[in-house]
Parts: sequence; C-alpha cells; structure tokens
Amino acid sequence: MKTKFFLLMGIMFQSVVFMANSQPVTIKIWPEGAPGAIKNADYQEKTTVDPKSISRVEKISDPEMIVFLPPAAKATGTAVLICPGGGYGIVAIDHEGYAVAKWLNENGIAGIVLKYRLPSDKIMENKSIGPLQDAQEAMRIVRRNALQWKINPQKIGVMGFSAGGHLASTLSTHYNENVYKVADSASARPDFSILVYPVITFEASFTHMGSRNNLIGENPSVDQINHFSNEQQITSDTPPAFLVHSADDGAVPVLNSISYLQNLRNNKISAELHIYQSGGHGYGLAPNGGTQSGWPDACLKWLKVNGNL
Repeated sequence: MKTKFFLLMGIMFQSVVFMANSQPVTIKIWPEGAPGAIKNADYQEKTTVDPKSISRVEKISDPEMIVFLPPAAKATGTAVLICPGGGYGIVAIDHEGYAVAKWLNENGIAGIVLKYRLPSDKIMENKSIGPLQDAQEAMRIVRRNALQWKINPQKIGVMGFSAGGHLASTLSTHYNENVYKVADSASARPDFSILVYPVITFEASFTHMGSRNNLIGENPSVDQINHFSNEQQITSDTPPAFLVHSADDGAVPVLNSISYLQNLRNNKISAELHIYQSGGHGYGLAPNGGTQSGWPDACLKWLKVNGNL
C-alpha cells in the first residue's frame, strides 16, 4: 500500500513540475517492472539515426510515456496517446512521435508519446501482448492524471503510425482484454482513434509481414492471426476512427485502412478515411509532401466536427 501511495505521489509531483515549467515529462509505465517481464542484462536499449535523420529506438525493455502539454492559454482538454511506427522492430520516435506531439500542442491538444516495448522472447514471457500491456496502462495513466494535466477524461484518443497504427487499433479493439492485473477501475478505452498508414490485419494477403512476424512469430496459429487482425475485432463499442493512407503505399497495402473503415461502418461506428494518390509510406506529418500533406488539417476538422476538440 505504501509503495502504491509513493508511486502515485511521484506521478502527481511530475505533473505539477511539468505544468509549472511547460517542459515534457517522462513517466515510466511500469515503475515496479513490467508484467511478464524476463530480466536480461544483455538486452540494452539503443538509439540510432539513419541517413534520413530518422531516430530509431531499439530493444526497449523499460517503456515510457513522454508527456507534452499545450500552453494553458491554448489547452482544449483533448489528449492523444501517440504510438510511433517501426514494424514492431524499432520505434520511430521523432517524426512519428515528438514532432506529432508538438503539432498537437500547437493546436491545444496534449500529446503523449508512447515508447512501448518491442516484442521479444528475450524479455517477455508472451511477446504478443507486451505492446498492448504498455498501451493499456499508458491510457490508464493519462486518465488517472486528467485532473492535474487539465485533460477531459472523455476526450482522450489514440494515434498510431504503421505498426504503431496496429497497436493503436489493437488498443481500440482489445482495450478490455485482460492482459495484466489492473490496479484500479481506470478505463483503457480510447475515445477516438487516428490511424495513419496503419497495419490493421495479420491476414497474409494484405498484411505487413514484418510486423506480423515480430509480434506473433513466423508460424502463428489461425487463432492468433484472427485475434490480431483488428478489422475482425470491431464491435459496437469500438471508438470512432480517422484513417489516412496513400494509394501507392508499397509497405502496408491501403486495403488495411479500407477493411477497418468498412467494418466500422458495418457496426454503425463513425469513421472517415482519406486515401491520397501518392506519398508511399512513413511520412509522418508530411510537411514537404504532396496532397498527403493535407491530412493534419483534415484530422483537426474531423476532431472538431465530432466534438473532440
């Protein structure tokens, strides 16, 4: 009981410091260790920068959330948990994480970047649920801190890019799945989702095989494939979605987004999909792109129209 009290006080103290200094704060998802973790001293986190200046974080065993709050004068009360992509092999932390959080802040939205564990048998008893455990708990941490961070607990969404889109859609469809012992009644359900060139399905005909292999292995069962094909897991309680994809995406076929949209509509859930003629894959906010550069403005309009901004 004392341990939980001091952990809560630590989070509240971080919140106060953050709000006073308007600087991002990093919070550990599992201060006492992740559920189902395997200790491995040889598994060390590593960050590299590729020739395109994209930061790639690998071998994450101690997941964190980096909280960016907007200036008080701009704050709308809306928040978004951001899941960068990387095929479940790396986390593209900059252009699909920090840059997105700063853009959200400019528009009065809190941006929380999730640096989630990447599935690995070296550090997890069940690697297929590791990222979902992190996403569920991160969403609950945001709700627990909603008052201190001046966030409306009913306006907290999730955003994901590529494999991060798979994680975001997994959270949207598996938020109630019992993947660890939850400490309280805080909900892990996002109020809306924003999915940018997302991996949605694990069906072999149009999945991103690298993401599938990394999460559930090279020889998964049919049940595993179906379980993590999130277009098949939609119910009437799945949150509304805004989807972005390019028709010429050679890494993650646009059919991923189309199938998710169709099944959301079949369940009478509000959804909007923007398919751009070009852009390929991995462009983040697409600041220097073609027509796909319009997706951030379209997203803001969607949030406003649906009462989330």
